Amino acid sequence: MDSALIIEKGIFIVVIFAITMLMAMYSTLAERKIAAWLQDRIGPNRAGKGGILQPLADGLKLFSKEEFLPDTPNKFLFVVGPAISMSVALMTSAVIPWGDRLIIGGREVILQATDIDVAILYIFGVLSVGVYGIMIGGWASNNKFSLMSAMRASSQMISYEVAMGLSIIALLMMTGTLSLREIAAQQPGMHWNVFYQPVGFLIFLICSFAETNRTPFDLAECEAELIGGYHTEYSSMRMGFYLFAEYASMFISSTILAVLYFGAYNYPGMQWAVENWGVNIANIIGIIVLFIKICFFIFFYMWVRWTIPRFRYDQLMRLGWKMLIPLAIANIFVTGIVILMADS
Repeated sequence: MDSALIIEKGIFIVVIFAITMLMAMYSTLAERKIAAWLQDRIGPNRAGKGGILQPLADGLKLFSKEEFLPDTPNKFLFVVGPAISMSVALMTSAVIPWGDRLIIGGREVILQATDIDVAILYIFGVLSVGVYGIMIGGWASNNKFSLMSAMRASSQMISYEVAMGLSIIALLMMTGTLSLREIAAQQPGMHWNVFYQPVGFLIFLICSFAETNRTPFDLAECEAELIGGYHTEYSSMRMGFYLFAEYASMFISSTILAVLYFGAYNYPGMQWAVENWGVNIANIIGIIVLFIKICFFIFFYMWVRWTIPRFRYDQLMRLGWKMLIPLAIANIFVTGIVILMADS
C-alpha cells in the first residue's frame, strides 16, 4: 500500500476519533441545556461564557476523583468493561462516509477511513460486541443491582438488534449494496431513502434508542430500581468512559441514520455547486450539511428523553418482539412485492 495513503488514512482516523470525542463531550452540555430549555430553566452557565467550558470542568472533576475498586475477584474484567464500551463506540465510525472527496495538493482524498463492501454488517458486528462492555462491567462489579442491569441491557440489545436488522433488509433490497458509500451516493439531492422506506426508518429509529440505552429504553440505568445500573460501582474516569461511550454511540447512531435514510452529505444543488464552485467547496458544504442532520437527530434523542417516560420492562420486550419484528417482516414482504411489480 502507498505510504502516503497510509499516512492520509491515519490522520483521517485520528481526526474522526477527535471529532467523535468532542461531539460526545459537548453532547453532555447540549443535554443539560436542552433539558433546561424544555423545563423552563437556565442550565449550566458558570463555567465559561454561557457554560461553554462546562464539559471541560466535568472532565476535570472525573479525572480528579478517587479511583475505587470494589471487593471483587474480577478486577481485570472490572477495568476492561468500560474500555470495551468506549472502543466499540469509536470503531463504528471507521466505515462512515463523512463526505465525498477533497482535492488536496493534486491528490484526491476520500472522506472515509475505509470503504468496505459489507459496511453495514461490520456496524452490526461491532454494535453486537458493545453489550459485552456493559455485561462484563455489571458482572465484575460483584453487585446484584449492577448484574441485574447488565442482564437487562443484554436482553434488550439482543431483542432490538433483531428488529433493527430486519428493518435494514428492506433497504438493502432497494439499494442492492451493503456499502455505506454506495448507499449515500444513491441519494442525490432530495432522493432520500426515508421517502421510500418510512416504515423501515421508523423501526430503525426506535431500535437505535434501545441500542444506545436512551430514554424511554434506559431500563439498564433505571435509578429508581437499580441505583445507577451497571456503572453503580464505577468512579472517576472509568465511569466517565461509560458516560462518554453512551454519547459517542448517540453521535454515531445519528450519523448512521443520516447516511442510510437522509442522504448523508448530499444536498439539493450539489452538482451545480461542484460545477460552479469546485469540488472542494461543494464537498465542504456537504460535510456541513451532514453534521446539521446529525445535530438534528442528537437533538431529537434529547427531546425524547425529556418528554417521554421510561417503559416498564414487560412493555419494552412486548414492543420489540410482538410489534417491531412482525412490522419489519411485513415491510420486507411489501418491499419485495413493490420491487417485483416495478421490474415486471
